[in-house]
Amino acid sequence: MELVILGSSGGPQPNGKRSAPATAIVRGDDIHVIDCGNGVARQLVSAGLRLRDLKSVLVTHHHVDHNADLGALLHLAWTAGLVTPVDVYGPPPLTEMLELIRAVGRPDIEHRESLGRPKLSGLMRGHEIASPGVVVSTPDMTITAGTALHPPMPSLAYRIDADGSSVVVSGDTAPSEQITELATGADVLVHEVYSPEHLGRLLSGTNADVDELRRHFARAHTDAESAGRIAKEAGVRTLVLWHLIPYDLTEDDWIRQAARHFDGEIIVAHDLVRIPC
Repeated sequence: MELVILGSSGGPQPNGKRSAPATAIVRGDDIHVIDCGNGVARQLVSAGLRLRDLKSVLVTHHHVDHNADLGALLHLAWTAGLVTPVDVYGPPPLTEMLELIRAVGRPDIEHRESLGRPKLSGLMRGHEIASPGVVVSTPDMTITAGTALHPPMPSLAYRIDADGSSVVVSGDTAPSEQITELATGADVLVHEVYSPEHLGRLLSGTNADVDELRRHFARAHTDAESAGRIAKEAGVRTLVLWHLIPYDLTEDDWIRQAARHFDGEIIVAHDLVRIPC
């Protein structure tokens, strides 16, 4: 099993240095994508992966930086030769969203289906997750959804166990006992982080209320120091700092904060980095 960082930046504002949030778990030719930020299909191809090998998509929550390209990923994978169904998991209203995705793409879909492609509707299998628990259980892989704390948005984290190892992706969350429990004993924890002392870089030029944004980060996101504490409490081997806010902090700055509590391996996520698990 291999973890591929497709996009390492956090937040909805595009930048020229890091792509939007997305990761992938790769097992042989099978690809399981977690979150679908802007440009995820291109990032998969840039990582040397084939869109037609997409097997599942796990959406943590419905903020635009995590689901902007859900429809584009499925549609483009289909144009790239996808012939097997893709299971899509996420919180409500996922089913409605998939229906709307098909409606928006109808002119193109109908044309391409007339050329002999399999019906796209038959390749998009939605599974709404209303509560935490095991969502996939096969002899080769178990995927467990856990509760993330990202008010006011219903949010999930995911744990993937396969090939004798385990990876947890936090999604967006405040420091959470639920995430610690989900990650207990995992090999790799991919956790979102922000740096409170550098948050002003993100807030400059925003069209939102700056004070309200600061309150949002305090109640709905995790600072890098706390991510290190969670990794220590969970007993993970490797902590991957991801969904970086601000995106342009140095690696040393990130590691310095997380290492205050965690003395294991710390990796600062970069686009297209591949991490064996």
